[in-house]
Amino acid sequence: MTALRWALADGWTVARRDLIHWANQPMTVLFGVIFPVVITLAFGYLFGGAVEVPAGADYFAFLMPGMYGMTMLFGLSSTMIAVSTDVSKGVTDRFRSMPMAPSGVLIGRAVADLLNSVLILGGLLLCGLAVGWRPATAQGALGAVALLLLLRFALLWAGVYLGLLAREPGAAVAIQTMEFPIGFLSNAFVAPATMPGWLGAISEWNPLSSTVAAARELFGNPGWGGESWVARHAVPMAVLWPVVLTAVFFVLSVRRYQRLDR
Repeated sequence: MTALRWALADGWTVARRDLIHWANQPMTVLFGVIFPVVITLAFGYLFGGAVEVPAGADYFAFLMPGMYGMTMLFGLSSTMIAVSTDVSKGVTDRFRSMPMAPSGVLIGRAVADLLNSVLILGGLLLCGLAVGWRPATAQGALGAVALLLLLRFALLWAGVYLGLLAREPGAAVAIQTMEFPIGFLSNAFVAPATMPGWLGAISEWNPLSSTVAAARELFGNPGWGGESWVARHAVPMAVLWPVVLTAVFFVLSVRRYQRLDR
């Protein structure tokens, strides 16, 4: 219990450091909130009339859960950049020289980024409400938001590990270029059934697809459906995928942090 309290206390110290940085740089936070809103409006008003959505539903009712999921995915590179910047500037080395729990330092980064993601998702939810999107029930909406943040938490740990692995912020460009292909290779915008067989299978097993499908189901919004096992069990898969990814990348991140000088 003492070790756990130590790790949590160190984690909160690191999280407060990042929150103070954001308070001193409000435009960075504001841009992070505005960017997904702009992308959503562009998709909705530029492409909405050209896309045939399931059952002839309103395009924004179909689009918004996909954009919520994509926004959680986009956080991967931002976490990687923040972690690799700390490594390249020697901040991480200073943390490692202090009597701080390795897991605590990384937990602090995770808490700060998750709070930032809550703010960004909140802004996008307000955007959805402004353009006419509505969830069916408040209970379902809370469940969908929880699953979206659970995915973000898992991808956050992937970003921490990749940031420690890369060491240089410039390497994050490669990850940023992969976010869109990974996002489009899902059910966020296109039905996997319309893809070539092997590509559609990859799309259905994409963790983002499970979260987006589960969010649409819980929000009561139209989705693509599907006959595959993973499509018919979107909600449990939207829990299982992030739990597995978090367990794997948390362990990898702590080990990488402890071996940065090797």
